[in-house]
Amino acid sequence: MKRRPFIKLSSTATAASALFPVTEWLPDEKIKNWAGNIVYSTSSIAYPKTREEVQAFIKNHLKVKGLGTRHCFNRIADSKDYLLSTKQLNKVISLDTQAHTVTVEGGIKYGELAPYLHEKGYALPNLASLPHISVAGSITTATHGSGVKNGNLATSVVGLELITADGKVHTFSKEKDGETFNGVVVGLGALGIITKVTLALEPTFQMRQFVYERLPMDQLKENFEKIVSAGYSVSLFTDWQSNSINEVWIKSRLDDTTNAEVKSEFYGAVPATKNLHPIAELSAENCTEQMGVPGPWHERLPHFKMGFTPSSGVELQSEYFVPRDQAVAAIQAIARLGKQISPHLFISEIRTIAPDSFWMSPCYQRPSVALHFTWKQDWPAVSKLLPIIEKELAPFNARPHWGKLFTLSSQTLASRYEKLADFKKLVAQFDPQGKFRNEFLNTTIYSS
Repeated sequence: MKRRPFIKLSSTATAASALFPVTEWLPDEKIKNWAGNIVYSTSSIAYPKTREEVQAFIKNHLKVKGLGTRHCFNRIADSKDYLLSTKQLNKVISLDTQAHTVTVEGGIKYGELAPYLHEKGYALPNLASLPHISVAGSITTATHGSGVKNGNLATSVVGLELITADGKVHTFSKEKDGETFNGVVVGLGALGIITKVTLALEPTFQMRQFVYERLPMDQLKENFEKIVSAGYSVSLFTDWQSNSINEVWIKSRLDDTTNAEVKSEFYGAVPATKNLHPIAELSAENCTEQMGVPGPWHERLPHFKMGFTPSSGVELQSEYFVPRDQAVAAIQAIARLGKQISPHLFISEIRTIAPDSFWMSPCYQRPSVALHFTWKQDWPAVSKLLPIIEKELAPFNARPHWGKLFTLSSQTLASRYEKLADFKKLVAQFDPQGKFRNEFLNTTIYSS
């Protein structure tokens, strides 16, 4: 099998040289996440450029936490000791045109990888709403896009390289490692640092998206499956202030003839007459092109363009996954909280995700619907709302997004993740001393 390298990893760095140049000490500068709601608990951060530098840093520190593009809204990537950023591990390693796979360093962003793949004639099956996020960070938290037939971003992974607590390199393959592979991919940062990922590809494709406004909420009762299946990727946006879904974004492939033209009405919704932002008050300048204008997959699947600050920016986010066959009842439960929720909310998004086999994925073995909340940055108010929302969603065994804000107890999480005990055994195997453990993992995984 021949491989055509694009950008090769350097293998010349030594362990000794890795101990000093890759580390920045910033005692007077606070490191924050993307939204600014999290100030990390240390200012000691390493920026390795090679796998060898990652190995050396891990070997020489008792406690380390991997850090991606800082888009998590909770402390899953926090550390009181040392952070290791994958920011400079951002290269394409090889494109295998026979196996139809690409191998990349873990810190590469989807917005950097996607144009390269498109130029070479390839595509990934799905993208998240933001292209600004890294491959490794996205898969380890089960980040997703939308589509009844589309799994989360981790479902494209067929191979993975991990540096564990002893500094050793471990490789995992979907083909060879079976259940261990399913335990490792969505690893919550608990198993080590992901330095390399191999993704399955498909031929590149063109897409268009149409947006419809004011979909009557009652239509979900009778036509939910038809609505969310109306395109390759469908998103419903609502602020829970009325009996309508504010906007329906339908993203379709050009070979889907059912969506070649805008419809005069869509289950009672009307077509938008201009590009829209999910938050109606904001300019659509940052959003990907709408109005049926064709474009490559990576410029239509995300909601936001790579070159712009996405969404609102100063915000908080929460998200809960419920079984798809119970989605309408779950939506109705949240709608009843509309008056409590809406004053503190920018917008909610409702999306579908296909089931997968990853132990710690919120979509593990069940077709899911995700109820997403983009909050105004008022944690005291949001922290009081989340337990109320979680109580309403309890009958549906809602699972939270690992990178977003929730208040569910470790006991509740243990009851909803049936493979949690196996996952903890896997973590003990690769990190017996808890080098990658932090307060978040101790609270959510290990206090049950």
